[in-house]
Amino acid sequence: MPKNVVNPEFLPILEKMPSFDGLSARSLPEVREIFMTAVRLIEGRPLSDVETQEEYIPGPAGAPDVRVLIYRPRVRRPNAPAMVYIHGGGLVSGHPEVDDPKCQVLASKMGFVIVSVDYRLAPEVRYPGAIEDCYAALKWVHENAAALGIDRDRVVVAGESAGGGLSAALALMARDRKEYRLAYQLLIYPMLDDRTATKVDPAPDFGEYVWTRSANKYAWEAYLGAAAGGDDTPAYASAARAKDLSGLPPTFVGVGSMDLFLCEDLDYSRRLMAAGVPTEVMVVPGAYHVFDMFVPDAELSRRFMDAYCAGLKRTLGL
Repeated sequence: MPKNVVNPEFLPILEKMPSFDGLSARSLPEVREIFMTAVRLIEGRPLSDVETQEEYIPGPAGAPDVRVLIYRPRVRRPNAPAMVYIHGGGLVSGHPEVDDPKCQVLASKMGFVIVSVDYRLAPEVRYPGAIEDCYAALKWVHENAAALGIDRDRVVVAGESAGGGLSAALALMARDRKEYRLAYQLLIYPMLDDRTATKVDPAPDFGEYVWTRSANKYAWEAYLGAAAGGDDTPAYASAARAKDLSGLPPTFVGVGSMDLFLCEDLDYSRRLMAAGVPTEVMVVPGAYHVFDMFVPDAELSRRFMDAYCAGLKRTLGL
């Protein structure tokens, strides 16, 4: 896909963006370091009206405690909305600090108390490690609602890329286990379907930049501990495998027009609508994967965030 298709605002940073192409067990340590370096490119000043703290919360049964970062407005509001945020990195890299600027803005602008999860990564810990860590965070938020000052009826799950896929899986898990109710799921260019890793069509040119087909294949197989695209992938690993999408919370799905995940995200959105789930979809023209993370001040990036914040406000009555 030629670069002239890329939105002009997203072009300058593209040369500095890390490419995950050729991701493998050998290159993974280096890729994780590159990811950290790339994140430092986008670090901004902390917002003065938001406080951040690190906590270790009880993990799943028999597993280690889970590290989380908690963002909240310094001026406390009673019965605040809460967000469990799940970072990206292809299930094999990343950490909550990746989303520090975004979480600070959401806490400041929307009044959210945000719990951002440092889930265990593959291949060191395979499925279901990451999703069970995220469920442990959801459980902790509900059990500590009074201390956190949050409204249990306005708990949202959100994440981007792999974190978007984990968010979708967490929404399925919460629906099925019937212990906690989610008010909304915000899926930002989510990684939903391991079968994309084994398909060339449709749209063989999608995913040329940043998160590529080869990276996607490695990441899925590292997480699943098995070949991607097989018959037995569970829905809590790959949310697109879920047969029944009814009963899920209102949903926002956003993705760039050049993203490898475009087709799987649009298909999941269509299926959500068919299942009666209130669903809003936004496709950002000329945008590659994680465009908004690296060019947050671009007009289209701002419009993207405004759109999902409007969806959150509408649904949660903010």
